[in-house]
Amino acid sequence: MLKKTLRSSAVLALVAAVAAPAGAASATAPPGAATGTAATGFASSLKGEARLAYEVTTEQVRVTVDAHSVYHQGSIPVRSWGTFRISHVVDGRDYWGDLKVDCLTTGGPTATVTGRLVRTSPGHPWIDTLGLGTRMGVSFLVPEDGPARAGLSGGTAKGKPLLTKCMAPAADMAVTEGGYTLHDRVARQPAG
Repeated sequence: MLKKTLRSSAVLALVAAVAAPAGAASATAPPGAATGTAATGFASSLKGEARLAYEVTTEQVRVTVDAHSVYHQGSIPVRSWGTFRISHVVDGRDYWGDLKVDCLTTGGPTATVTGRLVRTSPGHPWIDTLGLGTRMGVSFLVPEDGPARAGLSGGTAKGKPLLTKCMAPAADMAVTEGGYTLHDRVARQPAG
């Protein structure tokens, strides 16, 4: 029993020692500030606008995105920013929602963007059913050749748990018009 307790304590101490410097650096650094040298960081970006294949052919779904993130180590960015818009045209009326990016993750030809709803078109049902501040996510597949795809999470009803930051469903809708440009973790250049 004593060996098991000592082993557990040692593992916890090791985890705390490894995690503390990374957590402390990001917690104390001002937003946007790099820890370490500028050359150690990586940046990702996703930009573009596209119409997506939607099962109701008389309606249009479009996603416009301008998202950015900075990484130092690991797959979760230390800072993300930008906006994205989800637009759904029904009976000639454009219902749109603007979201402020809180996470952009990238890996090869894929990306996930999440953000909080900050504004909608007048009379949009999201105001009553979801409310401002709800989080939504979009996933993207942006191959070098071949069709791009995107997937939408939708939002959770008022009073229900929010979608988790950095999460979105599979990119299940083909891009039928427009497109996206994805830059996956390009090394940042030193300032100067």
